[in-house]
Amino acid sequence: MASMGVVSTSNLREPAGHNVGVDRLPEEMNDMKIRDDKEVEATVVDGNGTETGHIIVTTIGGRNGYSKQTISYMAERAVGHGSFGVAKCLETGETVAIKKVLQDKRYKNRELQTMRLLDHPNVVALKHCFFSTTEKDELYLNLVLEYVPETVHRVIKHYNKLNQRMPLIYVKLYMYQIFRALSYIHRCIGVCHRDIKPQNLLVKGEPNISYICSRYYRAPELIFGATEYTTAIDIWSAGCVLAELLLGQPLFPGESGVDQLVEIIKVLGTPTREEIKCMNPNYTEYKFPQIKAHPWHKIFHKRMPPEAVDLVSRLLQYSPNLRCSALDALTHQFFDELRDPNTRLPNGRFLPPLFNFKAHELKGVPVEILVKLIPEHARKQCPFLGL
Repeated sequence: MASMGVVSTSNLREPAGHNVGVDRLPEEMNDMKIRDDKEVEATVVDGNGTETGHIIVTTIGGRNGYSKQTISYMAERAVGHGSFGVAKCLETGETVAIKKVLQDKRYKNRELQTMRLLDHPNVVALKHCFFSTTEKDELYLNLVLEYVPETVHRVIKHYNKLNQRMPLIYVKLYMYQIFRALSYIHRCIGVCHRDIKPQNLLVKGEPNISYICSRYYRAPELIFGATEYTTAIDIWSAGCVLAELLLGQPLFPGESGVDQLVEIIKVLGTPTREEIKCMNPNYTEYKFPQIKAHPWHKIFHKRMPPEAVDLVSRLLQYSPNLRCSALDALTHQFFDELRDPNTRLPNGRFLPPLFNFKAHELKGVPVEILVKLIPEHARKQCPFLGL
């Protein structure tokens, strides 16, 4: 099942305001879920090694009636620059991902506090956590996460190698679940993800072997130096991901903030003074060449469904308050095919669960939105709505 994986959970942050037919693709696009299955009292273990074969022994449980349990992990490999690794639980044989975060001993870890709140089918699962120390007396928080080996980034590369575009049904599935996860963390938890990009969107499939940081998905208000921003930064990033899935390449490639801004201006045109003020009221420099916006229908090939182009245009707006919300995106006509009970995957299989909403996900959502969001054939999954 296509999913948005919260790989860069250290980037979770409260916003300033609330204003995944040739080679087979993974049969499921990973559920995006993060939660603590048990009340965990984080233990401290000696050593912080991530080299292959290193064994970490820790305990979980011991609170709220749970008995203590010893768990051992053997490091299999490091991912990225060593802050993220893959390990195997020796007791169960389960493969997990372990993310190391340097911990300031003076403060509680806000990331862990936030992750313990998360419980959603499209957010990668936090299993438990422990602290570890180094010879330099540094303290690290180790987050033991559900291991999901594949990324949307590699799926895009897969199709590019075949000189093909990803089937539109998969684009819809990936993006729908991304928006569902974003709607949850924005509306229910009140945080931004801040690092939505194909490398952080996890899918079940072949082992993940790459992790590339880039600026391609950064909202323009961040490029303009805004420190007071909203959940709309994630919406911009999701729009960039959607455009990349449709095009097969990044829409706004740029190796620096200036480069990226140039690429954005080539498409959206030069931002007006009002738009710059919306992005960052404190930005006073205004020395941009006057460039007209490039029509969206000319960015994509002629056979691109107009509803796909329309959704991209609603996501990629300079003014953060003009971008549609994640919830609004879910009800967009681009996703209507997913609401059709007769829709199947290219291999003939049924779609993964898409409408298994919980009451807290839809709290406060107007009835007219609910009717558009949940098709009639799926409403029995949400009896609490009374539709």
